[in-house]
Amino acid sequence: MTKKVELVYPPGEVHFVGDGFRVHNFIPSRYGLDMQRMSPFIMLDYGSKHYFSPSTHARGVGVHPHRGFETVTIAYKGRVAHHDSSGGGGIIGEGDVQWMTAASGVLHKEYHEESFSAEGGDFQMVQLWVNLPAKDKMSTPKYQAISNQQITQVDLGDSGFIEVIAGEYQGQKGPASTFTPVNMLNAKLKSGAQASFSFPASYNTCLLVIEGSVRVNGAEDVDLDNLALMENEGEEFSIEAKEDSVVLILSGEPINEPIAAHGPFVMNTRQEIMQAFEDFNAGKFGYLS
Repeated sequence: MTKKVELVYPPGEVHFVGDGFRVHNFIPSRYGLDMQRMSPFIMLDYGSKHYFSPSTHARGVGVHPHRGFETVTIAYKGRVAHHDSSGGGGIIGEGDVQWMTAASGVLHKEYHEESFSAEGGDFQMVQLWVNLPAKDKMSTPKYQAISNQQITQVDLGDSGFIEVIAGEYQGQKGPASTFTPVNMLNAKLKSGAQASFSFPASYNTCLLVIEGSVRVNGAEDVDLDNLALMENEGEEFSIEAKEDSVVLILSGEPINEPIAAHGPFVMNTRQEIMQAFEDFNAGKFGYLS
C-alpha cells in the first residue's frame, strides 16, 4: 500500500534558542506532532537558512543538562562546535552530523564555530531529539561525530543520491548506531528526479524540505521549509523534485512507553524527572566550564 501524506506544515513562528540558533519548532509544538505521535522523534527544531553577520562573540547556547534521550544535529550551512561533560565534542560543517547520547546525563554547550562567527554567513541546521527506551535511559553517555565523508551515499545516477545517516536505503546502512530502529536520510535530488522509499506502516514518518520543493506520490506538493507528516498506513511513497532539492526523511519504530518530559529531561515517570533534577543539582552530570 501507498503511504500517503496526512498533513503538510508550513514552518511557523521563529524563536531563538540561546542567541545562535534561530529555529522553527515542528515537534512537539505543532498540532498532530506531539512526542507520542512522532516517537522516537520527540523534538525537531529546524534552523531555516539565515544569514548571521560577523561577530566577535560566538553565538550559541551555554552549558545546560540533558537526560533520557539523544540529540542529533545535522549541518546544512555554517559550522557549529559542541562540548559535553562526558568528553565528547568537536566541530561540524556542511554535511556533517553530531549524535550525542545524553542517556544517564550530560552537560553540554553548542555554539557557532569561532571562525564562522568571525566571518559570518548562512547558517542552516536541524536538531532532533531521539528518545531512548526505558531500559537504556540510564546507560552511559556517548558521542558520535559523523563526517560527511563517513555518511553512506546511495547513487541514483543522473537523479542524484541518498545520504544514509542512520538506518538503511536499498540495503545500504548508515554509520550512526541507534538504540531502536531509526531511518535518517537526506535525499539530494536533481530537478525532475524521483526517489522511492519503503518503511513499515507502523513507523512514524515525516519529511522536511531543506532546499527546493517536491511532490509526494504525484499528488501533494511540499514547499521549501515545509514538513510533511505521513500516515501510519501503507509502506511505500515516492517524492519527485520540482527543482533541485534536498529533503530530510525521518522514519522510526515508535517506542510505546509513557513519556514524562520537563525541559531538558525526558523520562518515563514524574518521579524520574524529579530524580533528574536532584542528580543535576547534586553535580552528578559532571562538570563543564
